[in-house]
Amino acid sequence: MPRPTRRHLTLATALVAATTAVAAVTTAAGAFDTAQQAGNAIQGGKAKNVILLIGDGMGDSEITLARDYAVGANGRLNMDKLPLTGAYTTYAVHADGTPDYVTDSAASATGWATGVKTVNGRISKTPGTDKAVRTILELAQKNGYATGSVTTSELTDATPAALASHVTDRSCQGPADMAKCPTDTIAAGGPGSIAEQSVDHKVDVLIGGGKQRFDQTVTDGKYQGLTVTQQARKLGYQVVTDSAGLKSAKAGKPVLGLFADGNVPVEWTGRAAAVGGTDPQRCVTSNPNRPASTPSLADSATKAIQLLEAGQKHSGKGFFLQIEGASIDKQDHAADPCGQIGETAAFDKAVEVARAYAAKHPDTLVVTTADHGHTSQIVPLEATPPGLSSTLITDEGRQLKVNYSTDTPGRSQEHTGTQVRIAAQGPQAYRVLGVTDQTDLFTTIREALRLR
Repeated sequence: MPRPTRRHLTLATALVAATTAVAAVTTAAGAFDTAQQAGNAIQGGKAKNVILLIGDGMGDSEITLARDYAVGANGRLNMDKLPLTGAYTTYAVHADGTPDYVTDSAASATGWATGVKTVNGRISKTPGTDKAVRTILELAQKNGYATGSVTTSELTDATPAALASHVTDRSCQGPADMAKCPTDTIAAGGPGSIAEQSVDHKVDVLIGGGKQRFDQTVTDGKYQGLTVTQQARKLGYQVVTDSAGLKSAKAGKPVLGLFADGNVPVEWTGRAAAVGGTDPQRCVTSNPNRPASTPSLADSATKAIQLLEAGQKHSGKGFFLQIEGASIDKQDHAADPCGQIGETAAFDKAVEVARAYAAKHPDTLVVTTADHGHTSQIVPLEATPPGLSSTLITDEGRQLKVNYSTDTPGRSQEHTGTQVRIAAQGPQAYRVLGVTDQTDLFTTIREALRLR
């Protein structure tokens, strides 16, 4: 293990003293279980595994809303129990490198995936010259680690795409979607669509939605005439489409799980926010449009960890896994508080899975964060906000009003440019403390895994 620097020793001494004092007065609902947990988390060292959990659009308001509704104002979610917490800035850039203060998911994911900021809409390529930048997943593969990506969006959506593809525009998801990426097509000597690149990378575990992209036909190159799914099978993938198939998947061969044509259906339903508000409502914690054969995000995360760990049994190396709760963002765009809360709760169960694994494997770095802030705001019951609002009845039996006002009613609600939470435990977790930038997360993971 590298010798700690004076800065790290000073930081560690100060944090242990501070967390000891905090632990003495923290209630059972507090973020620190014990001072020892916090002390362990500030240590440096090398990680064998990294589990990165991304709540898309999960700003502090989205976390607070889910907490208030599901576990109570004084309760704590699993993500609240990570011992070290900071914030990071999320801005994108223009082609000339000047700040673009509100990011989209493509530019934000590129930030932590590559350590380089880019323009909105671009996937793991430079902002001005449109050149591919090596990603953290590619570095992990190069260094012998197993890799995985789990999401509730299409596997070709921006956040998972940033790990295993490089395209000029995020819309270039399948072979038939390449209109905005002429130089990325295989015919032009490029790497192809996001779907083609993702399977070409031979990521060990790919789980999510987006079957419609993988069912498109490859138009050029070695796999011309095949669908991308057939291309994946040619590359050795086990292709699964439901819970039973996922359960039966074996380690040793890559896994492509496609559980919906588009995005994976949400967990909860309810009435969307409306101009003038809604009558008080309880969320419906089951969605009749979600097939029973669809695995939960937590189930997918559990299986991904099992497959990655088993696949590395004889190598001595570990794994890098990204897990995304994608539809927190999508339900925020739709001003649907129940859909949003349900997806946050589902994401939080995946955080629980990751923390349970790390409890048995303390050489695992667990990080949970978001790609950007979003629109939902908890407002006073007596407020009459100008946008879309809804009143909920929480599990505590109290009313809570949530408002969506980042665009005109009837239009998709927008991201915000706020900093967002980042929290961690395990080797190098101390790097998330204070206010950092999204690109610093790339360095944190690279240093934790000692990637070269």
